[in-house]
Amino acid sequence: MADRGKHRADEPAGPAGPAAEAQFDPRLLVREKGAAGYVEEFKRRVRGGELGSLPVIVGLAVIWIVFQSLNSQFLSPQNLSNLSIDIVATGLISVGIVFVLLLGEIDLSAGAVSGASAAVLAVLQVNNGWHPLAAIAAAVAVAALLGLVHGVFFAKLGVPSFVVTLAGMLAWTGFQLWVLGPSGTINLPYEGLVAGLTSTYFTQLIAAYGLAGLVTAGFFAASVLGNARRRAAGIPSRTMADVILRTLVLAFVVFGVAHVLNQYKGLPLALLIFLVVVVAADFVQRRTRYGRKVFAVGGNIEAARRAGINVAAIRVSVFMISGAMAAVGGVFAASRIASASQATGQSNVLMMAIAAAVIGGTSLFGGRGTAYSALLGMLVIQSISSGMALQGVSNSIQFMVTGAVLLAAVVIDSLSRRSQKASGRA
Repeated sequence: MADRGKHRADEPAGPAGPAAEAQFDPRLLVREKGAAGYVEEFKRRVRGGELGSLPVIVGLAVIWIVFQSLNSQFLSPQNLSNLSIDIVATGLISVGIVFVLLLGEIDLSAGAVSGASAAVLAVLQVNNGWHPLAAIAAAVAVAALLGLVHGVFFAKLGVPSFVVTLAGMLAWTGFQLWVLGPSGTINLPYEGLVAGLTSTYFTQLIAAYGLAGLVTAGFFAASVLGNARRRAAGIPSRTMADVILRTLVLAFVVFGVAHVLNQYKGLPLALLIFLVVVVAADFVQRRTRYGRKVFAVGGNIEAARRAGINVAAIRVSVFMISGAMAAVGGVFAASRIASASQATGQSNVLMMAIAAAVIGGTSLFGGRGTAYSALLGMLVIQSISSGMALQGVSNSIQFMVTGAVLLAAVVIDSLSRRSQKASGRA
């Protein structure tokens, strides 16, 4: 009886059941079984509700196949190039929304803040003669300040984020109208820096192909260095064959995109900036102490507080990031039409930014998502819009289809969380 609580030497150590499966490192499975290991790991992830970006990638592929079958112009270099620019403005706003959603909160003011920021930019540059870069910096600073106001009311005073940002949406819309003045529209120089953000292309073939090569080489180097650090720490790492296979898959995708873009006008500056922002935001979220704190607060706020994390500071900073990214999105929205007007940031901009983040895989419940969600989600939404526009379908139908896609994404997220709880991963 005295030995009942002791562990026998010939028995496997560690937890059993779902907990043990949760602690299992998939790299070991792939190393031991090769290609078969990928299949088993895929099945394990699906059973455990760890779907990642799979649903949105499959959905995007289906959307492209359907619209291409209906209209051969859908996957033409010109349409895809235009699509890559159309996703930028709202996509940048969505990147900021991702940070807020990681806390399980919402920012309903992002659209209004983007419109107000575009108005500030236009007034400073056109009416007051500021240099475009100075005007952009001022617009972003104003938006970050507005985000600070939201964050303080939410984190310090305990006002629900829904109420704070709803009030902000109304207030900053009024601020936008006041800044623009009686005319309601301020035109930006067509040949100016701001307008050039969405009209500039790098027409040299080396630009797109060079970027593709840089991305591929960067991914390979990061994977190799990551493996070296893991081996030095005595924890499982991927095999070199695994790293090479992943690098080849990425190379196929990015060089394919580069080839398509070079068939039209080349690499758009707007797309390049968007991709840089997404990669930088993902790095902050997954590779920095700050990012880990954001996930910790979103996953379990009480546990984060007991771990010594300044929860209030994290909350305030996230809303400031959302505001700043809304401003950047507003700048690109103004660039697209070379003007700032009462319509900038209004209509369905906010809903599309939130929908993109959720459709792309960011959980509404907090604690799960990446900046790439904004990119993938916007690709889905804009692909639907572009495909239906080519078919002459009305906006009403587009909204209904996008709403259905959003609902499907939330349902998948809910079912995924339920599966994770059942398997002991949540």
